[in-house]
Amino acid sequence: MDATQLLVTLAGVAAIAWVNWYFFVAGRGAPAAIATAPTGPQEVPIVVDGGYAPASVAVQSGRPVRLLFDRRDNGSCTEEVVLPEFGIRRFLPTGKVTAVEFTPRRKGTFAFTCGMGMIRGKLIVR
Repeated sequence: MDATQLLVTLAGVAAIAWVNWYFFVAGRGAPAAIATAPTGPQEVPIVVDGGYAPASVAVQSGRPVRLLFDRRDNGSCTEEVVLPEFGIRRFLPTGKVTAVEFTPRRKGTFAFTCGMGMIRGKLIVR
């Protein structure tokens, strides 16, 4: 193996490691945004820009939730948000805030993803 082949191989291994870190590790330890509205819907703004910020949201069971998705990027992957446990699939237009409203009835941790399932967040219902 000559120097060029070695360099290409190392670059490939580094790219694979970065992709795995980005999709499976990055942002997992970030604290959850906690909806604190004493009355009315529990509102949580979520910025969509190559990922979800915050990627973890905590809400109370049995109270209406309004997730405000502010999509800032143009990637095709982020044009849709899916909350499969709640039967929600919503288009997110770029440059607009889209409200997703529902009432979680049971406690647990539920995923929300992009339409392709690559970008992930979690909803913690307490």
